[in-house]
Amino acid sequence: MLVDEYHKPIDRPQDAPLVTTHCPTIVDLIERHYPQLLRNLMKVVSPMVAIGRFIKAHRGQNTRVIYLSSCIAGKFEIEAEPVAGAVDAVLTYRELTQMFRERSIDLSRLPDSTFDGMQPDRGRLFPTSGGPFQSLGLINDFFNSDFISTEGEENALEIIRDLAAGRINPRVVDIRFCNGGCIGGPGKNNRLTTFSKRNLIHQYYNNRQTPYATAPHYQNLHHMPDLNRHFTNKHKRLEPPSGQSIRQILQATNKFVERDELDCGACGYDTCREHAVAVYQGLAEGEMCLPYSLKRLEEDRFNLAQKYELAQRALDQEFGETAIIGQDARTLEVLNLIGQVGPTPTTVLIRGESGTGKELTARAIHQKSHRADKPLVTVNCTTLTDSLLESELFGHKKGSFTGAIAEKKGLFEAASGGTIFLDEIGDITPKLQAELLRVLDNGEIKPVGGNTPIKVDVRLIAATNKNLEEGVRDGWFREDLFYRLNVFTITMPPLRSRLDSLEDLVNLFLSRARKRLNKSIIGIDDRAIQSMLQYHWPGNIRELQNIIERAAVLTQDSIIRLENLPVIFGELILQKGDDSGETPELTFRSQRDKHLNQVEKSLIKRYLKETGGNVSSAARKAKIPRRTFYRLLTRYDIKGSEFRVKPGSGQDK
Repeated sequence: MLVDEYHKPIDRPQDAPLVTTHCPTIVDLIERHYPQLLRNLMKVVSPMVAIGRFIKAHRGQNTRVIYLSSCIAGKFEIEAEPVAGAVDAVLTYRELTQMFRERSIDLSRLPDSTFDGMQPDRGRLFPTSGGPFQSLGLINDFFNSDFISTEGEENALEIIRDLAAGRINPRVVDIRFCNGGCIGGPGKNNRLTTFSKRNLIHQYYNNRQTPYATAPHYQNLHHMPDLNRHFTNKHKRLEPPSGQSIRQILQATNKFVERDELDCGACGYDTCREHAVAVYQGLAEGEMCLPYSLKRLEEDRFNLAQKYELAQRALDQEFGETAIIGQDARTLEVLNLIGQVGPTPTTVLIRGESGTGKELTARAIHQKSHRADKPLVTVNCTTLTDSLLESELFGHKKGSFTGAIAEKKGLFEAASGGTIFLDEIGDITPKLQAELLRVLDNGEIKPVGGNTPIKVDVRLIAATNKNLEEGVRDGWFREDLFYRLNVFTITMPPLRSRLDSLEDLVNLFLSRARKRLNKSIIGIDDRAIQSMLQYHWPGNIRELQNIIERAAVLTQDSIIRLENLPVIFGELILQKGDDSGETPELTFRSQRDKHLNQVEKSLIKRYLKETGGNVSSAARKAKIPRRTFYRLLTRYDIKGSEFRVKPGSGQDK
C-alpha cells in the first residue's frame, strides 16, 4: 500500500533530503527538537496507521483494530491527532506473551495457517535492518550514498544533527530509533537475539512454499484510504537558568563547593550542573541525584529511629491522659492558670510536692498550646548522670567521648517545634544550668564535642519539688536561670488541701484498677472513704493511686472495704470513733446492713454525678427500673437536683 506513496516524492525533483516517517520516535524527535527538518519529513503515514485506515475503510469505522508490535512508541502514535482513530490499541509481543501464559496457550504446539489478509511479498522484510529500502525497491550505490539507512539511538541522533547542519545531502534517509530495526523494539520478546530474529525473517521470505495468498475479500478492492498526514512544530525553547539558580539547585542537593560535585552520572546526566539545568527546566527532579538521595534516606532512618524513641518515652510515662480531676477551689485555680498560659509560648515553672501531678499539668499545658500536634518530650533530670543528661538533651558528635560511635541528635533538636518538660530541674548541675540558660536566651544548643550552635524552637516547661530560692541563696542554683524559669509559676496543691476532690480521684483510680486487674469492682465503702479523709497523704496523689490498686488486688469481692486498706486507715477510723464517744455496734447483721447501705448510697450518688442529676439516665446506667431508683432516692434522702451541673462551675473541665 505504501510503496506508491513513498515513490511519489522520491521520483519527483527535490531540493532537500527526504526522511521516512514510519518510526514514531523519530517523527516526535524532529517535531520537538529539530523543527527545521519538518519540511524533510515525507508526508506519509506509518504502515501501522495505513493498515488501520485500510481495515476500517473496508470493514467499517466501528471495527476494532489491535496492532501487534515490539514498538512501544506505537502506543503513543495512535493517540496523535493527525492519525487518531486508525488503530484502537497497540500490544507489544511481551504483553501478548504474558496474555498467552495466563491462558495456558502454547503457540509452538499450534499448526501454521495463512493470515486473513493481503500477500505482503517484500513487505515481510520491512521491520529488519535495511528492510524498508528492499520493500521500496530502492538500490543504493556504495560510492554514491543517495539512500541512507541507519538504526539505533546514537546513529539516529548523529544523522539528524548532520541533516540539520546541512553536512550531508542524500535523497532519502531511513531512520529507526531501535537497534536492529523494528524487531529490536523495547516491547520485544528477549528469548532470541536481534540477529537470530532477522535470519528467521529472511528464511521465511525465501521460503516460497509457505502457503500464503491474498484473502478473497481483499482481491477485488480498488478504493484505497488516504495515506497522507501532516506534522506539527512542537519545539519549545526552554529558558536557560542563571548562575544563581544553578547554585541554589546544587545547594539543595548538598553541593556547596566544587568538590561536592561528583559528576557520577547516576542521575542520567554527565555532570551535576547539567542535572541542575534540567531540574530548573522541569526535565528532572532533585531526588534523581543518587548521593543526595542516599544521604536523605540515612537522615530519614535516623529521624524515624529518634521518633520511635520519643514515642517509646511517651508510652513509658505513667500518665497517658491530660484530664485533671477535681472540683475543689485549689484545683479549679490550677485549671484556670493552665487555660491562660497554655496558648502562649511562655516558659512555665511547676512547683509542688512529689506526687501532686506536676507532669500531668505539663501535659495539659502542652495540649492547650499551639504546639499540641508536635511532640512533648519528658526528661527526668534525677535519673541520669551529668554527662549522660548533657548528651541526652543537646546531642553529641561522633567521637566526642568514649562510646560515641555515631552522631546523635539531642532531645531539644528532636523536639523542635514542640515542648520539652524537665522534671526535677533543681537536681541539674551548674554546668548544665549554663547550657540551659543558652537555650532560653538565644534558642541555641551546642552538641557535646561540637563547635557550631544549632537553632531550636522549643517551649520549656520545668518542674521541681525543691525550694529554688534557697538554692539561689546557697549557691547551688543559678540566679539568672531561676528568673528565666520563674516567668509563670503554677503551684500544685497537696492532696491534703484538696480533700473535696478525694472521692472523684478514688473513683478514677478505681476505674483504672478495674481495667488493669480485670476485676469486677463496683465501689468502695463509706468507712474506707472516711478513713482516707483523715489521712495526711504525704505521698499525695501518687500514694492514693498505689493504695487503691493495692486494695483492688486484696479485695475478695466487688467492694473495697476498710480492711483492704493499710492498717493505719483502720486506726484512723477507730480514733475518730473514740474521740466522738461512740461505741460502734459490732454484730454481724448490723455491720453487714451498714456496709451495704453505705455502698448502695455511694453508688446512687455516683450514677447521679455521672449523669449530671438526670434520674432517668442514672437509672438506665444502673440498669434498674426508674421507679426503683426513685424509691432508693427517697430512702437515702437524695435529690437529683443536687448533682446538676451549674453554668460556669468549671465542672466540664
